[in-house]
Amino acid sequence: MNPALRQEYLAALGLETWVMRGKSALAAAPREITAPVESPAAPAARPREAGVPREDSPAREAGVDWPELRARVAACTRCGLCNTRTQTVFGVGNQSAEWLIVGEAPGADEDRQGEPFVGRAGQLLNSMLRAIGLAREQVYIANVLKCRPPGNRDPAAGEAAECLPYLEQQIVLLKPKIMLAVGRIASQNLLRTDVTLGRLRRQVHHFGVSRVPLVVTYHPAYLLRTPGDKRKAWEDLKFAREVCARV
Repeated sequence: MNPALRQEYLAALGLETWVMRGKSALAAAPREITAPVESPAAPAARPREAGVPREDSPAREAGVDWPELRARVAACTRCGLCNTRTQTVFGVGNQSAEWLIVGEAPGADEDRQGEPFVGRAGQLLNSMLRAIGLAREQVYIANVLKCRPPGNRDPAAGEAAECLPYLEQQIVLLKPKIMLAVGRIASQNLLRTDVTLGRLRRQVHHFGVSRVPLVVTYHPAYLLRTPGDKRKAWEDLKFAREVCARV
């Protein structure tokens, strides 16, 4: 990537460039640091049952196309969240995208607008994507839950289990090359684990029967509260980009 353009993206992400005394700005540009992609010879440690399809999540939506799936989500009453939502948040983006970005659940802004990752968190996600050369329009963005939990509480296990078949069918239709799970809740639900986000980072996990490569990173809302971890997120994004290039 052009060094000047990269500097612009890093600035949008809120990262400062570390300049070594006596070195030029170009020489001090962030160096690509990549973690080894897991291989059969030296697999990365995985949480228990990571990436294994849920046995308790029937393929209720198998064979459903995009319009019908959207209609089913809009009319869903499988859990109590249907009583408190303003509207469902299906997902948005390129239906031929190589990248699928998955968050945990809609927030208040998303519940009002019907689109995932809007507001300040959405703006930061857009900057994160631009930092690795992707426009929001090039990816597909969805959540584990299609309805907002009241008060933005964590999704209940039953709510996630009822909603997951919708996301599973979105993945079947999309056929992404890589999934980027943002945040602890999304990562733990997708990987069926209680392992911390810190231990899940910088590994290649897999999701579903098709074993889509999955990489985890921090949620943009968390990064807004904890900007000191933005550089870690930048490393995660570069790692995910390398994994996608190898698929």
